[in-house]
Order: sequence, then C-alpha cells, then structure tokens
Amino acid sequence: MSEPEQKSGGDGGDSTVPKAVVSRLSLYLRQLQQGVRDGQATISSKELGRLLGFTDAQVRKDLAYFGHFGYPGIGYRCDELISAIKKILGTDQQWPVALVGVGNLGRALIGYKGFAQRGFRIVAAFDNAQETVGTEIDGVRIHHLDSLPEVARENKIRLGMIAVPVGAAQAVADRLVAVGVEGILNFAPVTINLPGGVSQVGVDLAIELEQLTFSVVNRGTAT
Repeated sequence: MSEPEQKSGGDGGDSTVPKAVVSRLSLYLRQLQQGVRDGQATISSKELGRLLGFTDAQVRKDLAYFGHFGYPGIGYRCDELISAIKKILGTDQQWPVALVGVGNLGRALIGYKGFAQRGFRIVAAFDNAQETVGTEIDGVRIHHLDSLPEVARENKIRLGMIAVPVGAAQAVADRLVAVGVEGILNFAPVTINLPGGVSQVGVDLAIELEQLTFSVVNRGTAT
C-alpha cells in the first residue's frame, strides 16, 4: 500500500518526543530487522502496524516526529528505515557500558548476547567482593569499585548499569555520575536521584509482573 503523505529523506526531529513513541521505535526496529532476515525489502505502515498491534496511522505519526521516510507506492525500504531508526536511537554507534554488581543478576547481564547485537558492550564490571574482584566472566574483567574512575576514563564509558542491593543503589549511582556517566540503567527496585543532564531508566521486574497480572485479571473488562 502506498504512503502518499510521506517522501524519502529528512533528519527532522522533535525535542519533546513522548516516551511511548521512543518505545515503539524499538519495536519497529526489531520487526524491521526480522523482516530483513526473512528476505523482506519493503514494508507498508499498515503491515508494520498490523504485525505489532498498532494502526497504520500510529506508525506514520510516530515516524513523522523524526522526518519523512516512505516512498509513494512502495512504503518503507526496510534497510533505510532500520538505519534511520538506529541513528535516532543512537545505536548506530558502539556504547561501552560499566556494570556495577556481579551477583546472580549481574552475571546474567554479562552473559546476555543481545546487548552486543544492539550496539552495547559491557566493557568492565565492578564489585566489592574480594572473591570476585580480579576474575573474568565471559571475557569481562571484574574490578574493585574503587577503580571505577580510571577504568571509566580508559574505556570512555558513558553508560552504566546498576545491579546492586537496594541499600547500595544511590551510592553507586553517585559514583557513576562522578566519573562522567551520562545514562544509568537501574535494576535495583528503588528510585535513585540523579542530577540534571543524567538520564535514567529503572527496570523493576516485580512491577512488570504486576502490570502483567493486571492485564490478566482485567482481561475483557475494558470499555
């Protein structure tokens, strides 16, 4: 189906893009990459929306925040749209990441191969446990937390992950900010306070499960 209201090109953007739009961009990217793996060269907004449970109007509105990417009579060229979305999300480059906390969750994060596929590489991990410091997990060196400043400087680290107990999360966040980390992914189930200019995303798996149980319990009651 054609996309008459859009044309190729453009790097337009909007500094007030809603968070939900950014979340959907990641879903569009994943679906487009799957399509390319399956040999698909083009896709319409209607098909892309249908595959993800959105309307074609929603897809076009989301992408319009950033420019014009479709071709009349063709839709979107998958490779071009993948490149554009990666640029928008900032994943058209490699991001070195520091992980603090090498317990069960931290070890699982180090072993997760999906990060590297998306442009994120855990280059160093930190912990205070003497039996852990100095070892390696899947090629990632475990450093003492006191060595964070020099390791962060050497590796030009701008992103950090926190996988420590609740009581230590804020102190760890403060130390990450002090070495110049600009964005923090926090897996500790607590809100951390960060200065302006430092971004954070909290991942609380219990909250995600609560959202899921709400959907299950209230299935069929929406008006």
